[in-house]
Amino acid sequence: MPELWTPGMAGPLEDLVTRIHRRIETFAAEHGLEQAEVEVELWDGALLRLASISAEPGYGLLTLVPHVEDTGGEPQELIVPLGAIRQLRLSRVEPQGPFGFALPSG
Repeated sequence: MPELWTPGMAGPLEDLVTRIHRRIETFAAEHGLEQAEVEVELWDGALLRLASISAEPGYGLLTLVPHVEDTGGEPQELIVPLGAIRQLRLSRVEPQGPFGFALPSG
């Protein structure tokens, strides 16, 4: 992909995911939300509403967990390279939508 851009790896992948979680938490707090809705758009155009994101397994790969409601009731995890992510979008959870993004405890 000639237009592929990935952020510089100034720190470990765990730090990136921690910062994303912190940004989600800040967004929710700034807008008075109990939870935020998190959507990820992949380079192939797929749009997923996420229940969680993890730095595992590492080595440039992340685990994305879409809401079960969006996968026909079947639990799924997608392990994708960091470069496959085009954008993350934070927004208010729609009343008829899923329950939002689960931040890690602690």
